[in-house]
Amino acid sequence: MPEPTKPKKPTPPLNSKQSIRQTNVSKTQNIVEEQNIVKEIVKTINNLTDGLKTYPIRDLVKHAEEFGPYLKQQGLETNQVRKFLDAVNRLKADLAGTGEFAKVETEVVLLKPKLAYAAARQEAAKPLNEVMSAAIDKVHSKEDFERLVQLVESIIAYHKAEGGK
Repeated sequence: MPEPTKPKKPTPPLNSKQSIRQTNVSKTQNIVEEQNIVKEIVKTINNLTDGLKTYPIRDLVKHAEEFGPYLKQQGLETNQVRKFLDAVNRLKADLAGTGEFAKVETEVVLLKPKLAYAAARQEAAKPLNEVMSAAIDKVHSKEDFERLVQLVESIIAYHKAEGGK
């Protein structure tokens, strides 16, 4: 015959000081987590020795899977980076038409100021600016640009999957 179970004591409700302390700990943990995500991605990109094309696709997807939801948690909305996304898609179409990276290289580099502008207007865009700027610095060929597009599309896909608009 099984032994009777003792009723569990209810946990006392948190007082306001405990609640505030717990909230502050959570915020600190989120900040540290964000810094780790951004630092890890930027470090991986900066360590690529032969352009962005050498960014291992499995690492790219893993990073996007962590980074997209983080951007959602920070309050980033797709419309806040729409000009950047539109510019990437336009360059993708231009490159598909010409096949010559040299014709779009200047515009690829000019994506950095578009991101900087978005980051200046919206705090939530700063981590995206940091990651994408590092990636853009590694774009020197058509293959590098294609990997940049994969990175952007992956981050936005995971952002939207998390409920981002």
